[in-house]
Amino acid sequence: MIKKLVIANRGEIALRILRACKNLGIRTVALYSEADRDTKYVRLADESVCIGPPNATQSYLHIPAVISAAEVTEAQAIHPGYGFLAENADFAERVEESGFIFVGPRPETIRLMGDKVSAIRTMREAGVPCVPGSDGPLGDDADENRRIAEEIGLPVIIKAAGGGGGKGMRAVFEITELERAITMTRTEANAAFHNPVVYMEKFLDHPRHVEFQVLADEHGNAVHLGERDCSLQRRHQKVVEEAPAPDMDPAKRDQIGARCAEACRQIGYRGAGTFEFLYQDGEFYFIEMNTRIQVEHPVTEMITGIDLVAQQIHVAAGEPLSMTQEQIRFSGHAVECRINAEDPETFLPSPGRITQYHAPGGPGIRVDSHIYVQYVVPPYYDSMIGKFIAWGRDRSQALRRMRTALDEAIVEGIRTNIPLHRAILKDRGFQRGGVDIHYLERWLAKRR
Repeated sequence: MIKKLVIANRGEIALRILRACKNLGIRTVALYSEADRDTKYVRLADESVCIGPPNATQSYLHIPAVISAAEVTEAQAIHPGYGFLAENADFAERVEESGFIFVGPRPETIRLMGDKVSAIRTMREAGVPCVPGSDGPLGDDADENRRIAEEIGLPVIIKAAGGGGGKGMRAVFEITELERAITMTRTEANAAFHNPVVYMEKFLDHPRHVEFQVLADEHGNAVHLGERDCSLQRRHQKVVEEAPAPDMDPAKRDQIGARCAEACRQIGYRGAGTFEFLYQDGEFYFIEMNTRIQVEHPVTEMITGIDLVAQQIHVAAGEPLSMTQEQIRFSGHAVECRINAEDPETFLPSPGRITQYHAPGGPGIRVDSHIYVQYVVPPYYDSMIGKFIAWGRDRSQALRRMRTALDEAIVEGIRTNIPLHRAILKDRGFQRGGVDIHYLERWLAKRR
C-alpha cells in the first residue's frame, strides 16, 4: 500500500483526498501556493510544501515544482484531483518517469481519450454509441466539408479535438455558415488548446447530459457505478448534478453501463473515469471521457456507498478492484449543488473574507468544503468554495432535504450562488426532472 501521497491540488478536492488518505492510514503532503497558505487542508496534512506564488502557472501547473515536492518529502504517489494537471498526459508521464505512482490512468490512455477525435473513434470500435459525425478531423476542402455536413444533416456542430469546458464549439444551422464556423473554431481551438484540429457532429437540439462513472484496475477488471444527470448547466458549466438520472430506463442504464465497462477493458483503462453522453429521445450518444475524478463524484458515492477516491488509490497501488458488477447496489437518490463565491445575479466572482459561516446538517446531508470563518477566498482560482449533497430514499425526499440545507446555510462577507440554488429547487420544471442542457439558460433569461 502507498505510505505517503502528495496532493497536487487545492480547495475542496484537496481536503477530500486528504480525508480518504487518513482513512487509509496514508501520510499526506499538501502542496499550496502562497495564496493558499492558511487553508484547512494545509493545516491538517502531515507535511506541506509551498510550490510558488498565487498564479497557477507558477504553482499548481508548474510540473517541476510538483515533482520536486514529491522528491524532497520522499512521497510515493501523487494525486492530481481534478482540473490543473489532472488530465495532462505529459505530467502523468513525468510523474512515472520520476519513479512515483500517478493516481490516475496511464499517460497513453490520457492522450487517447484527451483527443476527442481519437476518443470517439475508439468508442465506436468498442461498441459505445456515438453522435453521428465526421469520423475524423475536418480538412481544408470546403466541398468535402459541405458534403459531410449534408450527409449528417443540419444543424451540425463544429468542435475542437482538444477542447473542454465548453470552449471550442460552434453550431451551424445554415450550410452557408459552415466554412466560417470551421475557420473560427480552428482559431479559437489553437489559441485555447494549442491544437487547431476540429471535427463535426450532429447538433442535438434538446439533449440531456448523462454520464456514467467507471472504475477499472490494471488486471482487466472494470465496473460501472451507474449514471449521473448533469443537464442543469450555465455556459456549459455544471450547476446541479444528481444520481440516478430521472426517468431512466433501468435496462438502458445496464446496457450502456456494461458497454462503458467493456470499453475500459478494451483500452486497458486504470482508475476512475467518466463517460459523458448526450441523451435524447431515449438514445445515448458518447461525447467524451474524463480520465479523472469528477467534481460531482459525491452523488455516486451517496447512492452506492463506495469511496471513489479510496478506490483510485487502491487501484493506483496495483490492487485489483474490491467489487464485482453484481455486488454494486444502488440505494435512493442524491443531489449536489455547487456553491460558488459569485454574485447570484451577475455571476461575477466575489472573493474576500468569510465573516460568518454555518454549514447545513441533518439526515442525508453532506458538505464538501474547505472554507471556515475568516477564510479568505482568493481571486486567482475557480470560484467554487464547496458542494452541498443531499441523499434521500427517493428524488422527492432528496430535493426536500436539499432545500432545507440551502435555507440553513450561512455564508457572509462574500456573495454566493446559494440564493440561485434556492430558486432553482423551487422551479416546477426542475422538480419534474429530466430537463435538457439548455433549460437553465432559458430559465435565467426569463428570470432576467
